[in-house]
Amino acid sequence: MYGRQFATMVGMVLLSFLMLGASFATLSYQYTIREKKDTLERNARYIADFTSNAVITGGSTVWQTASFQSYLNSVARVSDCHVLVSTPDGVILYATSGDSQLAEMENVPLSRQKVDEIVGGSFMGMTTLDGLYDEARYLVGLPVNSASGHLQGLVLVSCAASNISGMWQDLSAILLVTALAVVLIAAIISSVTSMRQSQPIKEIAAAARQFGLGELNVRVDVGPRRDEVGELAEAFNAMADSLSKSEQRRTEFIANVSHELKTPMTTIAGFADGILDGTIPPEQERHYLEIISSETRRLSRLVRSMLDLSRLQSDERAAQQQFDISETLVRTLVTLESKVNGKNLEVDAQLPDEPVPVWGDQDAITQVCYNLLDNAIKFSREGGVLGIGVSVKGPKATITISNEGDTIPEGEQLLVFDRFHKTDHSRSADRDGVGLGLYIVKTILNSHKETITCTSEDGVTKFVFTLTRA
Repeated sequence: MYGRQFATMVGMVLLSFLMLGASFATLSYQYTIREKKDTLERNARYIADFTSNAVITGGSTVWQTASFQSYLNSVARVSDCHVLVSTPDGVILYATSGDSQLAEMENVPLSRQKVDEIVGGSFMGMTTLDGLYDEARYLVGLPVNSASGHLQGLVLVSCAASNISGMWQDLSAILLVTALAVVLIAAIISSVTSMRQSQPIKEIAAAARQFGLGELNVRVDVGPRRDEVGELAEAFNAMADSLSKSEQRRTEFIANVSHELKTPMTTIAGFADGILDGTIPPEQERHYLEIISSETRRLSRLVRSMLDLSRLQSDERAAQQQFDISETLVRTLVTLESKVNGKNLEVDAQLPDEPVPVWGDQDAITQVCYNLLDNAIKFSREGGVLGIGVSVKGPKATITISNEGDTIPEGEQLLVFDRFHKTDHSRSADRDGVGLGLYIVKTILNSHKETITCTSEDGVTKFVFTLTRA
C-alpha cells in the first residue's frame, strides 16, 4: 500500500509536469522564434526604408558612406545579427556583424534564385546563403526601392539559430529545475503521508495476528486522526472490546455452570454416601432423601433452562403470529395462582377494556410473562401488591410487571439480566432459581427486537418491556 501510494503520487506529479513542460516548451519555443523573426523583419524593413529615402551624393551609393555603415553597425550590434547589403544583381557590397566588418563576404554574388526571391517581395527562412555560412541561419531579405519604385539594392539580416533558441533553453532549464524540486517535495510529502496512512493498517494486521494467538487485550493506538483509517482502527478496537467481553462472559458462564452443577451434585453425592455407609441414622434417611430429590429437580431445571437458552440463541423459534397480550398475561397469572395465594398477594391489574393484539412468538412471549411474574412473586413481601399492566402508545404496546419487596441496588439493576446473576451473592436464599430466568427473558425480547428495563425504588420493582402492535 505504501509503495503503490508513493508511486501513484510521484507518477501523477511527474506526468503533470511532463505534460505542462511539453506544452510550455512548444508554446515558448514558437513564441521565441516568432518574436525573433518579427525583430529581424522589422530591422530589415527599417534599413530598407532608411536606404530608399537616403540622398545619393557625389555619385556614390548610400551604403558606401561612413555614416550609413555606422548606422548598419549599430543595428547589427543591437539586434545581435549580421547585416548585408548588395547591388540589385546580388553582389554583396557591405557586410557587418556589428562589432566587425565581414570583409570575406563582400563582392561575393548571391545565387540567382535567392536574388529573384528577394526582388519578388521578400525572403524569410533558414539558409547558409549557398555556403557563405558554415551552418544554417535564419535570414530575412528585402528589396530596397526608391520613391519612384526603382530597385536600388538588397538588404539581408541574418541571425544564428542558437540565438533564437537561447532564451527558450534558459526557460526550459528553469522549468526543469522547478519540476525536479516539486517532484522531490512531492516525493517527501507522499512518503510521509503514505507511511502515516499505512502504519495503522500494519498495526491492525499485527493486532489481528495476536488475536489469533489468544491475546485479546491488544488495541490499536488511533491517536488524534479522524479519517477513514482512524475510523477503521476505532472499529477494530470496538470489535476487540466486544470479543474480549464475549470471552469474559464465556469464561464466567463456564464458571457459573460449573458452580451451579457442582453444588447440588456435591449435596446429592454427600447425602447418598452418608445413607449408604450408615453415617446418617435410618430415622433421618427420609429427610435427606427429600433433599436429594429437591437437588435432583434443581439440576433438572438447570439443564432444561440451559436447553431453552441454547434453543433461543440458535433462533429456533416459531414464526411470529398475532395474539392478545392482555389475555396472555392474565392466563399466565392464573397458572401461578397458588403461588400468589401462598404469599397473600393483592393483584393490581391495569388492563385496557379492548384487546391489544401484538406480533410475536406467542409461546416465547408466554415464557417471558411467566418468568417475570414468577420472579415478581418470589421476591414479593408477604401480603404485598403484585401489579400487571398493559398500555398502548404509537406502534408499541408496553407491558409492566411490578412487585413490592426489597429494593434492588442501582448498581445491580443493569446486571439482573445477566446469566446466573443473583442479587443474593451467597446463592443460598434462592434455592429454587438457577439465575437464567431473566436472561432468557432478555434473549427472547432481543430476538423480537424489543426492549426491557428494570427499575427499583422505595421497595417497588418494575419490569417494563415492549411489543409491536399488530
